[in-house]
Amino acid sequence: MDYVYAPGRNHLFVPGPVNIPEPVIRAMNRNNEDYRSPAIPALTKTLLEDVKKIFKTTTGVPFLIPTTGTGAWESALTNTLSPGDRIVSFLIGQFSLLWIDQQQRLNFDVDVVESEWGQGANLDVLESKLASDTSHTIKAICIVHNETATGVTNNLAKVRQLLDDYQHPALFLVDGVSSICALDFRMDEWGIDVALTGSQKALSLPTGMGIVCASPKALEASKTAKSVRVFFDWKDYLKFYQMGTYWPYTPSIQLLYGLRAALDLIFEEGLENVIIRHKRLGKATRLAVEAWGLKNCTQKEEWVSDTVTAVVVPPDIDSAEIVRIAWKRYNMNLGLGLNKVAGKVFRIGHLGNLNELQLLGCLAGVEMILKDVGYPVKLGSGVGAASAYLQNNIPLIPSRI
Repeated sequence: MDYVYAPGRNHLFVPGPVNIPEPVIRAMNRNNEDYRSPAIPALTKTLLEDVKKIFKTTTGVPFLIPTTGTGAWESALTNTLSPGDRIVSFLIGQFSLLWIDQQQRLNFDVDVVESEWGQGANLDVLESKLASDTSHTIKAICIVHNETATGVTNNLAKVRQLLDDYQHPALFLVDGVSSICALDFRMDEWGIDVALTGSQKALSLPTGMGIVCASPKALEASKTAKSVRVFFDWKDYLKFYQMGTYWPYTPSIQLLYGLRAALDLIFEEGLENVIIRHKRLGKATRLAVEAWGLKNCTQKEEWVSDTVTAVVVPPDIDSAEIVRIAWKRYNMNLGLGLNKVAGKVFRIGHLGNLNELQLLGCLAGVEMILKDVGYPVKLGSGVGAASAYLQNNIPLIPSRI
């Protein structure tokens, strides 16, 4: 029973947590098990092997940590760095701001590169810093791949190119919470040393599992890193990996079975097809926004996100009212504007186990809400623009050909 009942299904279009597919829900509908029995290590072994595929790594070592993305952040930082280490970190929105706050509270020397919200990371400033850092005082570059507060995606390949151009040994740490399993992500090819994601995003699971993947270089750095860590210490996990039991602490059995089902769905669709589907959903949403006569918060095409679109509203409209009406009248959840863009944008999440007709339902709802708040939208304009694009670009479902 829903805590606050409404007929029909709730339409969840925030950029995480996302809709959970029925096969995953069924897989998690099970009793507890002894994680020290032979069954759970056998399951965990397959999960660790297959999780590497979503990071596109053959050399990285994954850790399935009972935590959120915030805990995964802390794991990435404390296992590879020491207090006082200099970090270059990019502030482009609310979630990069929160990660920077964590870095500062963990006593790292954080060199913040700030951009206007709606812009991507300023890589010209990064190049200048790398060029002048001949003594290699910079120990890590930290970047959020996809900033969900503003709908901005950063160019990770360019960051790696700059590190290589200047032969700089800094570690490359990436928050892929709202990108991995939805956007193109290549851990090995882009030389990413630590990548992380959360179960409630494109994997389409409940919140509660932070997935961290560490390169051999990051694992080597963890041997000398002096940051205090206990629960997040990779060393404890690696010890249990060697023993073949895998778990230093109690995992969520239900989430493990859910992860198995979620990965199976992704691999059945094909990871590349999943990424292409997200491109379609992102493009269709942006076409709808344009047809409504509204603007995307993202300021350049090169930065647009295929997992979330932040829609800028006119100055006389409070975007929070759009979110309130969505829930109170239409049983739909849209994302609030956060911090600097509070009241100025609302966010449409289009990631995870989501198809085109679901998105069109969301866009139809947004059009009615825009009418409700007094915006002169032509009903059907955004849905029509999105439908025209999707009708020409949706492929046949491979399993039904």
